[in-house]
Amino acid sequence: MRQNWWRRGLAAGAVLALAGCAAIEDATTPEPADGKPSASASGSASTGAGGGGGTAADGTLPGIPTAGQAKEQLAGLEVARHGSMSGYSRAKFPHWSSQGESCDTRETVLERDGTDVERDAQCRAVSGKWTSVYDDKPFTEARDLDIDHMVPLANAWRSGARTWTQDKRKEFANDLTRPQLLAVSASSNRSKGDQGPDEWQPPSKAYWCTYSRAWVSVKASYELSVTEAEADMLTEMLDTCAS
Repeated sequence: MRQNWWRRGLAAGAVLALAGCAAIEDATTPEPADGKPSASASGSASTGAGGGGGTAADGTLPGIPTAGQAKEQLAGLEVARHGSMSGYSRAKFPHWSSQGESCDTRETVLERDGTDVERDAQCRAVSGKWTSVYDDKPFTEARDLDIDHMVPLANAWRSGARTWTQDKRKEFANDLTRPQLLAVSASSNRSKGDQGPDEWQPPSKAYWCTYSRAWVSVKASYELSVTEAEADMLTEMLDTCAS
């Protein structure tokens, strides 16, 4: 039987916000090297491009702001050069956390982002349908999907997370309440690695609007900095949103 506990929990406001990419951002494969957010900077729960309603490209991402809100958030971010990678380890961003009923964060995102998802007794997705929004590729096997951190763990480390406690980094790595986690093709996720928007953009340009809004929202929620090149590319991507 398909379990919809996560959706019911989200509707009741009881989702546990515990929540990166490296060369691999997969939940089932060991990954190589590549937060409690402030209330005032947290991303808006409203959706949509421009100042209006949601778009089909937004998919299942939670807490995504409008383009107008994202532009305001971007203007408020600190612009700074990347910090040092000294001391970085993916182990400092524990994932994937238990979400109850034998499910972890990976399985929760797979169920949320798919349709007709069936799980076994261990909460593993054994069937379903998914579309990778980065490259518009369809999938019917969960093993072909990675769970991408919208803002990669290494990027977060270089832009402020190195000063966080491990509990806050665990929250960031398992964040189900903001547009930080999504199921995408393994190939697109590994192509992205730990690169920022100035270095990598989704192959599907139709997703640039949603991608930039999500990226800015996560950075604003966790008060992470952006580089000048990153901010410039995010502005260009936000400009693809319908007005």
